[in-house]
Amino acid sequence: MATRALLLLREAPPWAVAGAAAAVALLWLAAWTLEWAWWTPRRLDRALRAQGLKGTRYRLFTGDVRENARLNREARTKPLPLGCHDIIPRVLPMLHKVVKENGTVSFTWFGPTPRVMIPDPESVKEVLSNKFGHFGKQQFSRAGKLLGDGVANHEGEKWAKHRRILNPAFHHEKIKKMLPVFATCCVDVINRWENSMSSEGSSEIDIWPEFQNLTGDVISRTAFGSSYQEGRRIFQLQGELAERLIQSFQAIFIPGYWFLPTKNNRRMREINREIHKILREIIGKREKAMKNGETNNDDLLGLLLESNMRQSNGNAKLGLTTEHVIEECKLFYFAGMETTSVLLTWTLVVLSMHPEWQEQAREEVLNHFGRARPDFESLNRLKIVTMILYEVLRLYPPVVLLSRRTYKGMELGGIKYPAGVNLLLPIIFIHHDPNIWGKDAGMFNPERFADGISNATKHQAAFFPFGGGPRICIGQNFALLEAKMALCTILQRFSFELSPSYTHAPYTVITLHPQHGAPIRLKKL
Repeated sequence: MATRALLLLREAPPWAVAGAAAAVALLWLAAWTLEWAWWTPRRLDRALRAQGLKGTRYRLFTGDVRENARLNREARTKPLPLGCHDIIPRVLPMLHKVVKENGTVSFTWFGPTPRVMIPDPESVKEVLSNKFGHFGKQQFSRAGKLLGDGVANHEGEKWAKHRRILNPAFHHEKIKKMLPVFATCCVDVINRWENSMSSEGSSEIDIWPEFQNLTGDVISRTAFGSSYQEGRRIFQLQGELAERLIQSFQAIFIPGYWFLPTKNNRRMREINREIHKILREIIGKREKAMKNGETNNDDLLGLLLESNMRQSNGNAKLGLTTEHVIEECKLFYFAGMETTSVLLTWTLVVLSMHPEWQEQAREEVLNHFGRARPDFESLNRLKIVTMILYEVLRLYPPVVLLSRRTYKGMELGGIKYPAGVNLLLPIIFIHHDPNIWGKDAGMFNPERFADGISNATKHQAAFFPFGGGPRICIGQNFALLEAKMALCTILQRFSFELSPSYTHAPYTVITLHPQHGAPIRLKKL
């Protein structure tokens, strides 16, 4: 029978063979789509509900994406009262609504994939430790990797290799040597602010773009030894890319969506090509200079390239390719700029709302440094400033949630999760939970960190603004030191309060941004 079918196929005209092949391909695609978009979600839904979990109803293909977008649009039309730190209903309205209706361990749908909230710090700790390799990073689409397909996205041995090569660049002693660069960039900003002052010694400035420029300058100089003006194009491009990625999330789960010639997709690809071109030129010049002995390796790129050469030891398979280095540089730019600019912006906003803590912080800074440039050892001894930064990170974490995926059936917190489920680790929900932090969880109270992080809460794993476990953010010490330097420099020169035009409207564009900027009134001391 099979032989006869083959003979008939050989004798058939080419158009008939092509038609048969197309029909088989269409049947396979239809079967795959049915499995992906209907049978698998239905099976996962039954498995979760059978254990008592509640969640939203699965909608074919889209899941909750459209409803999430609608609730976000609605929330962004309603600013919060000044002094209100209960920001979850505005920042994550969909998850807030689902938790309110279905309990803390509930689930939503991102396309055909269920996303389960994991609100228990002990379970979060287990997931982030990932001792047995059963909880993996959520796999981003091609578009989702555009901001930087580096160490933060890798798994297994590839992650281990990248992390091993990157670690020396973020060593304690290396970051300590970068402190003069932090200071220089901060002084440049302060001088510019002072020059803009009126004759009465006051001015109004939107600190959000100011801090983006500051942290962009810092990461340019510390990563590439260049000024912000030279690296400005990359910041502009990545800022636009982040906004466009948010737009695309409404359809990004559709297989092959990235390849559709939409205006947004075309622009994202153009941005990616331009960023790669700029970084390839920077890296090429640096490698050439290093070979000629014309440069030192005190910046992050130099340290990375030096570590890469040492690890590979002439064997290219053991090191990173130029493309790998480019992706890590993209992460330097985006993560290095975003995390600290977000932290500084919300810190000044919150200290403007709570002037008593602003005065305490200023008194501590002036007692340690006067008007002199802060030094590394003294920065690390600042107790009140550190308490304030921790409390801002608790209430306004730059990244509001993390996501992991089950590779196989796993039991967690008494619930058996099948393979293919996304686990949401809701940083902001846990950071605001009164059962963990006490009745004043929604209030700004740095005093809770007076005896350190371990004594601030009932569970040590309940505070994780930089993630946790072996994949904890490699740049957290860099970000905190930069933030301390900037905050101290500002407190030495100015007092500040919110402008009457300020609108309290936090929202997420990858990280936690002020929707309408952050205009502050500065007064020279």
